Amino acid sequence: MLTRLFTLLVAAALALPVSAAPLAKEQFGAKATGSRQAPEPFGSYSKGCVAGAVQLPETGPTWQAMRLSRNRNWGHPETIDFIQDLSREAARQPGWNGLYIGDISQPRGGPMLSGHRSHQIGLDVDIWMLPTSRLNLSRQQRESISSVSLRRAGGAYVNNSWSRAHHEIIKAAAKDRRVARIFVFPGAKVQMCNDERGNRRYLRKIRPWYGHHYHFHVRLSCPRGMRGCVDQDPPPRGDGCAEAEQWVRNILNPPPPKKADPNAPKPQPRREYVLADLPGQCASVLRSN
Repeated sequence: MLTRLFTLLVAAALALPVSAAPLAKEQFGAKATGSRQAPEPFGSYSKGCVAGAVQLPETGPTWQAMRLSRNRNWGHPETIDFIQDLSREAARQPGWNGLYIGDISQPRGGPMLSGHRSHQIGLDVDIWMLPTSRLNLSRQQRESISSVSLRRAGGAYVNNSWSRAHHEIIKAAAKDRRVARIFVFPGAKVQMCNDERGNRRYLRKIRPWYGHHYHFHVRLSCPRGMRGCVDQDPPPRGDGCAEAEQWVRNILNPPPPKKADPNAPKPQPRREYVLADLPGQCASVLRSN
């Protein structure tokens, strides 16, 4: 009876005009657990959902999930496996006992109530830059402790908190075949380019992006056979170091702003997604027990 009622409510929401339909972030943000379905991401990283997501255990031998009140430590099983594998690699670094894990996805993915536009299909994960000295933090401590910023000069350079361990952990993540790309602030990418003396092929996956100085953001490729999942275009060819250096130059010497066109239409605010904007399978993910 309750399942039929929910189905009717979802159908009614889909029939509403876009302006009157409930926001997808409110619907997905209200779900406390994953759906009882086979694991599968639907849609793209910034416009989708995930069926059958599993929860990263709050604490493991080489990791701790942070900000537990957000309930964003859910992901596709391949993401959870990746986190555990990388955390074991991190635990081999001097001064690190593993990793502090930030946001992955909501229990069923979808748009979030606050923060990210991506992290919607269970294949994105934020990993803190803070060296993991303790793995016995309480729930309260995980809400109050902060990561450490590694940037200097607005992100053009790394600061004294950057270490070779950061380089090796990000390198290990980039060399994992499951990883599509990693986002870090420009100064970190340039530093890694300058310091790398071995095979540089993995650097292609490491991309400069705004922010990302308290954490680095790992994005996994769509798992094999997941036809409803939309991969991001692959990074450009090459190691990407020249592009990162250009980012740094633009930080240090910003180019002059482009002249505004007085005849250009006024930019419209970004519209919030409703369920009808997402892949059709997301209605089933939402109503699943």
